[in-house]
Amino acid sequence: MVETTISAGVVHEVPPDLCDMLLSDSAALSKWQDITPLARNEWICWIESVKTAGTRRKHLERTCSDLKAGKRRPCCWPGCPHREKQSSRRVATPTG
Repeated sequence: MVETTISAGVVHEVPPDLCDMLLSDSAALSKWQDITPLARNEWICWIESVKTAGTRRKHLERTCSDLKAGKRRPCCWPGCPHREKQSSRRVATPTG
């Protein structure tokens, strides 16, 4: 028996239903393993942020199809609210 490790996100672990879907689609799994941990985190949080089972199923299916299409992050989503907020950076501006 061959065991496959599926890489997780920065904050989120891969949920079992996404794990199963990725394991059943080698092309999607290959793309998943190729994206950054931060990008994987965004996909996982996007899937887990929904309120209904039907919407979750649609997000799971779209994740696999979007990954195979070359998308690296979910579109039109503000991002994972669970990551620590980055501190504000000061930028020097020219005076004169």
